[in-house]
This record gives sequence, C-alpha cells and structure tokens, in this order.
Amino acid sequence: MRLSARSSRWVPVALGLAVVLGACGGGDTEPAADSADGDAAPETVTVDHMYGSTEITGVPERIVTIDLQWTDVMLAMGVEPVGYSVDAFMPESGVPWQELPADAEPLPLDDGPPIEQIAELQPDLIVGTFSITDEATYEQLSGIAPTIPGLDERQVTPWQDLVRTAGDVLGEPTRADEVIAEVDGEVAAVAEELPGLQGKTFSLAQYIVGDSMYIVADEQDGSSVFFQQLGMTMYGPVKAEGEATGDARVNVSTERSDLLQADLLAFLVNGGDESDLADIPGFDQLPGTVAVLDYPTIVGLNTPSPLSIPYGLEQLRPYLEEAAS
Repeated sequence: MRLSARSSRWVPVALGLAVVLGACGGGDTEPAADSADGDAAPETVTVDHMYGSTEITGVPERIVTIDLQWTDVMLAMGVEPVGYSVDAFMPESGVPWQELPADAEPLPLDDGPPIEQIAELQPDLIVGTFSITDEATYEQLSGIAPTIPGLDERQVTPWQDLVRTAGDVLGEPTRADEVIAEVDGEVAAVAEELPGLQGKTFSLAQYIVGDSMYIVADEQDGSSVFFQQLGMTMYGPVKAEGEATGDARVNVSTERSDLLQADLLAFLVNGGDESDLADIPGFDQLPGTVAVLDYPTIVGLNTPSPLSIPYGLEQLRPYLEEAAS
C-alpha cells in the first residue's frame, strides 16, 4: 500500500512529521437539570486552557470538533458533532474506528480551520487541540462560539483529560469516568496478559519519504501514555535526544537508525511504501520488534482517543506479543 505524504510537521493529525498527559480544566459548575446518568447538568462551566479560560453556559448542543481526538471523544460520550475535521490522508472509507452522522459537515483543515464554514454551522461550542495552532486562531474561533483549545502546552493531550473535560462541559462526569475506565481496562488487560512487556522500551516514529524521520521524544506527550500503561518505557537515547533539543518530536536524518533500536518500534512510512525503508541504513537489522503500520493506526497511536486506542491495540497486538516474548 502506498501512503500519501504529509507536511513536514508531525502534528497529531498524523503521527507524523511531527505528529505531533495533564490536568483537564474541569470546571466550576452550578446544578441545573439532571443528565441521563443522574449527574447534575451544569449551568456554567469554566475550562482553563493554554490561552486562558473559556466559560460555557448551559449544555452545548451544536458542537464542532476540529481535530480527530475531540471528534472521537464526543462520539464516545454519545454526542454527534455538527461539524468535524477531516484528514485527507485517511482511506476513502474514512477513519476506520469512527461512525459519523451523515448530516455532519466535514471540515478540511489544509489551510487551518475554515472559519467561515464553521461560523455557518452556528455552533455553541468549538473544541480543538493541535488544530488551533496559535492564539490568533483561538480568538477568531472564540468570536463564533466558546472555544476550547489545547488544555496545556503539550503537543498531544492525553485523551483521558479531554474526556474528563467533555464530562464537565456536558454535565456527564459519570459517563466520562465510565468511558475512561472501559478503555483503560482494555489496555490493562493486555498488560496483564503480556507481563513480558514490563520494562521493555518503545519508540513511535515515522519516515517522511525523501525527507527525514520524526520520533516522539516526550514521555509526557499523550502519545506516550498508551505504551507506558502497558508497562513499557521510552527508549533512552530518544528521550535523551528530546531533552537535548527541547522537542517533543525530534527530527533526525535517516542516518540515525540508532534511535530506532527500541524493543518495540511502531513505524510509519509516510509518502511511500516498505521498499522505501531501504533509505534508512540498518533498518533491516534493527534488534527489536518492528511494527511497520498503516497510516490510520499510527495516527490513532500518535493522537490517541477513546476510540482509536482499542483499534490500535488490536492492530498492534501481534507485535506486542512478539516484544513480550
């Protein structure tokens, strides 16, 4: 299978070039009507985030999600967005773990959030993390409706924090806890079944064909949490590289196959196929378990969500078993 090339920024939209965990800005709430789960629906919620705080009055009903993580979070919480971001590099059939409403508006993000298109949807809440790249974009979106950008400065927010925030905003913290418990329980079950993963090292990386490699190098990044929940640790030389550069995702030449020598390497060939791995000297002699995965799976691991993690866990399972042996 040939994969389309991404931009040179590994943002969570694709593990990539950059694709590209923390306390949620849970809120001050005042009771109103009860939710379906018996929680008190909030009258006003204040969410703290990287650009300040956002106040949301009442339970929003027309929600626009402008990144994959938030779309998945809302779907997991039983909310159908009226507009959602699309990743042009996903298969034509769409994101394999999503079931979106037919009447929801797909929003291309090739040139940033489509402000006018979002405004036409008349949302009462806009949510996004890595898709809201600067404060000016946040201010534009806030002029349309209350907007929640990234909760902190990390490139990828732990999905659990987003679910808790959604629970506060929707007045359904009990449901949020249930979503988190169910998915974390699936990961914990695999960790228990594969005790050999304890202490093993991992790397999550991609090669932009004809360009360079990008490797997640921040243990606090949301994409690292899944592997840590399995009992694994970030490959030491990658962590050291990130500490030296200050980058959450380090950008290195294909000559740096030394950074790929973890016990488990989850890897994407971005913009090519497995024949392009010949561009990386020594790739065919890496000592650990090498999982060359497809675009959706890597994106789901790089920008994890309560829907993408179960999918990614299934795709990664054979490699986890091998690494644990």
